[in-house]
Amino acid sequence: MAGYRRMAFRRGAWLVGLTSTCVILSAGLRLHVITQAVFPVSAVVITIIPFLPVVVIGYCTRRRVASVLQAYPWRELPCQHVAQRPSLITVAFAQDFSPALRMFPFPVQLTDRENEGSGTIWFAGDPRFGGVASPVGGHHPVRVVFDAAPGEAWVGGDDGLARRAGLMGRNGKGTRT
Repeated sequence: MAGYRRMAFRRGAWLVGLTSTCVILSAGLRLHVITQAVFPVSAVVITIIPFLPVVVIGYCTRRRVASVLQAYPWRELPCQHVAQRPSLITVAFAQDFSPALRMFPFPVQLTDRENEGSGTIWFAGDPRFGGVASPVGGHHPVRVVFDAAPGEAWVGGDDGLARRAGLMGRNGKGTRT
């Protein structure tokens, strides 16, 4: 859980930092306190605004990461990064089932770069709906969801546990965030 705590702290710090910077600079412009630097301050605010929704989504998904880590144990699985798509990984759950999972909201290098993007990762979750992946050691957890519909290739699993962990919605489909 130390990796989760670091992740939650980082995402909270990003959210507070971007929000407070945007609010302070906007208030300074509105109150005409920063009259000499209108263009640079406006440029900073315009640069921050597009990143704010992504940071908010990252901050809000930390609870789902926590519930998945509490419900499922870590498993060590072979993994490979998809070439030219840094946010995709393929995880070999079985010999005939290696789906492409998308890291959400931020892509992370989970395996060693020396092995051309292949190696082992830790995975916690349900292979039907996604879960949480991390480099071996669990020090950088990231939410992973299916890039495309997984189909019926994997059978089994506990629907109640997946629903409690937030991996499965009420409609029986996997959550995408």
